[in-house]
Amino acid sequence: MEFLADLDWTRYWFMFPVSMGVATTAMLSGIGGAALFAPIFLIIFPILGPDFVLAGTAAAIGTALMTEVFGFSSGFVGYYRKKLIHFRSAFPFLMVSVPVAIVGALLLATLQYQEALLKGAYALLMLILAPIIFRHHPPEQIVTEGQDEFEGTGREPISVTAADGQVYNFKKPKQGAGGAATTGVGSFLTGLLGVGVGEVIMPQLVKRNHVPVPVAAATSVFIVIVTIAAASFTQVSALIAAGGVNAIPWNLVCYTIPGVIIGGQIGPRLQGAISQRTMEKTIATLFGIIGLAMGFIALRELGVFGA
Repeated sequence: MEFLADLDWTRYWFMFPVSMGVATTAMLSGIGGAALFAPIFLIIFPILGPDFVLAGTAAAIGTALMTEVFGFSSGFVGYYRKKLIHFRSAFPFLMVSVPVAIVGALLLATLQYQEALLKGAYALLMLILAPIIFRHHPPEQIVTEGQDEFEGTGREPISVTAADGQVYNFKKPKQGAGGAATTGVGSFLTGLLGVGVGEVIMPQLVKRNHVPVPVAAATSVFIVIVTIAAASFTQVSALIAAGGVNAIPWNLVCYTIPGVIIGGQIGPRLQGAISQRTMEKTIATLFGIIGLAMGFIALRELGVFGA
């Protein structure tokens, strides 16, 4: 195709090691890689020069989510081999997350020319998530809370035998109206802004339903990968419909996708090298900085700080 020949295929070479680092960090901290890629595309690229700027905020979010699909797929394969994913427990969450994420992705396509609005919404989301992540309790503490209340609920008993022979027993997770609302909000934000669903699924499985952390993490990854795949497909289709095939920065994703696939394998191998609490505090601080920077950019585009 002619448009492929017109692209500078060396422009984004530096994103290969950066993507490896982002995916490794995402696997160590449990956040979605899109939460870090979108700010790189929207804040760092304009600093590098006009040649690096993407088509717009919607293109940046869509590219970030598209890249995250491959990063989470790499982690999904690892969990699948360990036989830790309980697919039946994931189904009720997917019934909510997938259609709502698609709605969010369609809204992104509608708002793709509202640059300041999208950046302002992203900034607000980062500033909301920062204190939530900072105050997050370690999984070991969460699992023990409310255990007596959970016993005898009459839910279906579940037993998962991992590849290493470890057996995990728990009751089948129940989402409920409140959980469905939480899943819906996180999924909608994922479709619209590329981040949200991963931050709401894991707490529901571990804190509310007392699913053992290894099974909860694996099942959560499966839920997230299916959700972001649906949102990403919708976003990419909308971008191509509006701007043609060249609306996707192929000379960028040719570096980010291999990078996150490799990083998705490095992260689990480094698990434990850095404490989970340290990672959470670091990510929370980073989200706060991103929120402030993105908010400043949005206000500047609105003319609050002048041109």
